[in-house]
Amino acid sequence: MVILWAVDRRLQVFKVLGDNTRYAIYLELARSEGPLSTIEIAETLDLHPNTVRPHLDRMRDAGLVEVQAESRGTVGRPQHRWSTTADAPSLGLEPSGFRMLSTLLAGVAAAGSPAPDLVAAVGRQRGRIAAEEQAPFAPSCLAGLVAELADLGFDPAAVQEGSTTTIGFTRCPFADLAAAFPSVVCHLHRGIVEGYVEAAGGASVEAFHTLEDRDPCRVDILEGVPSAP
Repeated sequence: MVILWAVDRRLQVFKVLGDNTRYAIYLELARSEGPLSTIEIAETLDLHPNTVRPHLDRMRDAGLVEVQAESRGTVGRPQHRWSTTADAPSLGLEPSGFRMLSTLLAGVAAAGSPAPDLVAAVGRQRGRIAAEEQAPFAPSCLAGLVAELADLGFDPAAVQEGSTTTIGFTRCPFADLAAAFPSVVCHLHRGIVEGYVEAAGGASVEAFHTLEDRDPCRVDILEGVPSAP
């Protein structure tokens, strides 16, 4: 049931992006260095703005894009500018500047040799926020965690043995950064998982295996035992 719920959540996203026009619009927004207006998107794809608008609305309803109304200081309707949401799948199309910045920041962080628990504390806040956002929809802590990991691009695979469920990360969206700076990237990931489980309740993180471990890239979740606050 856990995997089925997470898969269904991802299928909803894929269904929205299964339309060729919506997919093309999404690619333009994912590649862009900043928000784009409806007219800019339409002109780039050689479409009429009235054709683009309902597709943008559909993607907004699915949580893939967000819109800001920008006043132009003149009489008339404000201009809508669109961008992908923070949690939307990147499809590997992050602007190149973001990738360079993330590498530099990870290098700076690693140079300071921060304690793993200090790094994890930063990730925990993101995990708590994700748990709060999913609380009305996730049937359980474990189901919500699997869905969150899937949204982040880890392609999680869960195996249950007794009261312990092991979630393997079959893909790492930060593989290059993690290989270069495991003490930073892996423990940020650990913090996200721990923060999610702490906020969702009803389970605890028994062990988190990073690239520095013999059997890496997985987490053991013990169900029925509340996490420590």
